[in-house]
Amino acid sequence: MRTRIKVCGLTREGDIEAAVDAGVDALGFVFYEPSPRSVSVQQAQRLVRRVPAWVALVGLFVNAPRDIIRAVSDEVGLSHLQLHGDESPDDCRGLGRPVIKALRLGAADMGRSSPQGLSGHSVADRVADYSDCHALLFDADSAGFGGSGQRFDWSLLSGAFDRAPRHRASWVLSGGLESGSVGQAIERLHPPCVDVSSGVEAWDNGKQLKGIKDAGRIREFVAAVQAADALSK
Repeated sequence: MRTRIKVCGLTREGDIEAAVDAGVDALGFVFYEPSPRSVSVQQAQRLVRRVPAWVALVGLFVNAPRDIIRAVSDEVGLSHLQLHGDESPDDCRGLGRPVIKALRLGAADMGRSSPQGLSGHSVADRVADYSDCHALLFDADSAGFGGSGQRFDWSLLSGAFDRAPRHRASWVLSGGLESGSVGQAIERLHPPCVDVSSGVEAWDNGKQLKGIKDAGRIREFVAAVQAADALSK
């Protein structure tokens, strides 16, 4: 089975077209105002008009009220919700759309206090807590709730699905992926889906342009995933 690809943090129509043309499976839109990749409802409505019906539309929210999540989802026409904050298992239920819960991994999972209020829980415990979610996404812990371009310690995923085995077929790897590293990730971890944001963004004079994607880097990332899939057959 091929690895699915999600590109997150899209803000421009041209980047939507580049991602769709490259063959990605899902597009992510950030509805978290402090993020440099955030979009308004009106922006998102314009962007999704460029998306074919068979590509998933994922809205990323951070600790947002339920009524806001529902309203934005309906107004934009989102197909999936990605909850990337400190949402509890109960917060993930009853939202009317499939929920992808992000679990931020880092120093907190090695015995120190957890930014998600789950101190003392192993990764397997955390996965089991969110077993009702459609899928889980593993990302590096960062102050900005994702998009940091940092990779977490992949060894933390060892035994992650022991208590919730169904999620072995429904999880997403994120955090610091780009065309040069995603092949290694697929070879080692065999994720059903990979998620990229900063790894396909444009640069100008040594400065990363957050929210501005690079069509060439998107194509390279997709090609790297496809090459890794071909090797794994």
